Amino acid sequence: MPAECCVAFAPGRVNLIGEHTDYNDGLSLPFAVADGVTVRATRLAGAEMEARALDLGEHDRFARSRPERAAGWRAFVRGAVAELAAAGHAVPAARLEITGTLPQGAGLSSSAALEVALCLALLGLGGERDPARLALAQLCSRIEREWVGAHTGLLDQLASLLGESGHALRIDFRSLEAVTVPLDVGDWTLVTADSGEAHSIAASGYNARRAECAEAARRLRVASLRDIDVRAAADLPSPLDRRALHVIEENARVDAMVRALRAGDPHAVGRLLDASHASLRDLYEVSTPAVERAVAGLKAAGAAGARMIGGGFGGTILALLPPGAAVPDGGRPVRAGAGARILELDA
Repeated sequence: MPAECCVAFAPGRVNLIGEHTDYNDGLSLPFAVADGVTVRATRLAGAEMEARALDLGEHDRFARSRPERAAGWRAFVRGAVAELAAAGHAVPAARLEITGTLPQGAGLSSSAALEVALCLALLGLGGERDPARLALAQLCSRIEREWVGAHTGLLDQLASLLGESGHALRIDFRSLEAVTVPLDVGDWTLVTADSGEAHSIAASGYNARRAECAEAARRLRVASLRDIDVRAAADLPSPLDRRALHVIEENARVDAMVRALRAGDPHAVGRLLDASHASLRDLYEVSTPAVERAVAGLKAAGAAGARMIGGGFGGTILALLPPGAAVPDGGRPVRAGAGARILELDA
């Protein structure tokens, strides 16, 4: 039954390990966090959509039946309306009020949280309480690709939609199978810290890295870099060889991380974080001086391991602190939280 108001929340995510592997049919191990984006959708009469980004003090208005292109946060709103309608969902005229607690450009997937919250709120308003989550993740990815210009994989959307409290998700992006893994590091602490350098996936080298991986797969005549080994990577020209090697080794680190968590071995968790960061820096080449300073600062504070998360070129650092180590200034403890959900529904 259609509703008069629907409030939906979608969390951001931290990717424990498995970076730049999702669009290569690989493996990742993300978890949802407490912070995210909330969208309140209120039914309106007429044929126009209204949207307000309350944290920014900005607004938008457009025709529901024919959203035109826009930039910034407006692209997500218009894309959500257009893609939901194109997929056959009823999208009523509505006022959308958007608030969030995720910093933009921090690598915590504020973009996916916005897409997911918008779609859940609009679907709930139209009478769909529990949409198929995999299909919704794919629709949200189209919003980011077709309306925002970032050719992301499904990692962020799936983590936001499928997250479970206290668990990470081992996602196989070839089969799209997601398996929960208890995220228990005992009395150790996972923390995030801002590198001081915001990034924009669409404007950064993210799309370039994705294109390099596609070119590497084309040269090797395989469907994706999931299908190759170290020897095949060595046959590629520079820098494609380094990109492929990162993907191969990062996939292996995901399963090694699962084993470390199940064994209750935080020292191994720390070593894997360090190895992932070194690969992102040296093989995938998505680090920056600001990121390196942030990682070094966390290591100096006693972190057993630290790495950049997200698309790279700035953003957030994830670190594992041993018992008794103080959380550095600007650091925030993070835990695995619940996935996206409808908070309020008024008929």
